[in-house]
Amino acid sequence: MRTDRSLARRFTRRSPFRRIAAPLITATLAASVLAACGSSGSGKPTINFYNFPDNSGAIQQAVDTCTAAANGKYVIKYSKLPNAADGQRQQLVRRLAARDPSMDILGLDVTWEAEFAEAGWILPWTGANKAAASEGTLKAPLETATWKGQLYAVPYNSNTQLLWYRDDLVPTPPKTWDEMIDDAVKLAQEGKPHLIEIQGAQYEGVVVWFNSLVASAGGSVLTADGTKASMGAPAVKALTIMKRLASSPAADPSLSVQMEDQNRLAMESGTAAFELNYPFVYPSMKANKPDLFKHFKWTQYPSVTAGQPSHVTIGGIDMAISKYSKHPDLAFQAALCLRNRDNQKIAATKGGLPPTLADLYNDPSLQKDYPFRQDILTALQNASVRPKTPAYQNLSIVISHAVSPPSGINASSTENKITNQIKDALQSKGLIP
Repeated sequence: MRTDRSLARRFTRRSPFRRIAAPLITATLAASVLAACGSSGSGKPTINFYNFPDNSGAIQQAVDTCTAAANGKYVIKYSKLPNAADGQRQQLVRRLAARDPSMDILGLDVTWEAEFAEAGWILPWTGANKAAASEGTLKAPLETATWKGQLYAVPYNSNTQLLWYRDDLVPTPPKTWDEMIDDAVKLAQEGKPHLIEIQGAQYEGVVVWFNSLVASAGGSVLTADGTKASMGAPAVKALTIMKRLASSPAADPSLSVQMEDQNRLAMESGTAAFELNYPFVYPSMKANKPDLFKHFKWTQYPSVTAGQPSHVTIGGIDMAISKYSKHPDLAFQAALCLRNRDNQKIAATKGGLPPTLADLYNDPSLQKDYPFRQDILTALQNASVRPKTPAYQNLSIVISHAVSPPSGINASSTENKITNQIKDALQSKGLIP
């Protein structure tokens, strides 16, 4: 989506606090590691690419194209990770902790780079590789791939949310959260479809909602160096908005258990007027509900303060190179090919994944399948990133539990609770709050 990815399959409820130290590796895993090593049947080096399961076919197409372009130097093999983000991370961590030499290119969620870099599991991008990875790449995606001033991955795709709405219900889209809630309440009073669909379940999606509001209010969850909480008034404002929506007629009755895909389905059912979600909802509405699609429009994510831009938390996938790869030089080459302009364009049109290369947003050939690309570009240019810390998994647990359910938020006390628990989260201490 986690496509921030952005689909529900990328996020699940998280497990108890994880220590940064690597887990114990079983003998069974060690055996599977050894079995995975080796070259392709043709004798050419195999570059294993571990990434999220892609049903659009875009990733496999990129793998096939780049294998052909290698002219026999290597063969790329696409190894699909589990559906859920937690399962993806768990498999990568276990294999890397075992120093699995079959790990070459790793599709990392944009919150994992700091942890993997601190553990020494991924190689830095330097010299010509760094220059190639950075050239033409948008600033915010590059920031997700950077830790302590060093680039540790190449952005493969980004992701950001827009406000999707029905123009037959709302001819002029709202610009702020207060305006949107007011519009929804008015529609409810008129007996019309009125719900605001957003991710409220106790998982990463609700953390993204909270972080986007905090950033849009001018604040941040952590200090710039990632060592302590930096909540205060912006966080209180964010929590106040979440509480207001959850307590209003605009809230979907299922808000506290909803993820991205449930939001998509609710919008397609015709009960909602607004949806805060990722671009995958556009081709879905077009295919599934052509009558509603005629009125399915988009605009920028609502701002917290009138006249100020929103700062939406971006998602996406960055490609890192394993320290234990047997062919690191070839892996760097293959990663650059997999995320090149042509392959990012295919990922955008087939899977709805926002590119990380700036010039693609001016490509007129994308108009038919990606007509909202300029709004995506604006959102990415104003984007916020999630708090950068090796202990992000623990921080996410603290926030998701504190704001769930959104209707139970008390802005001041919830802000104080999160602030107090962040210290332990950053040190990987404690249990689920």
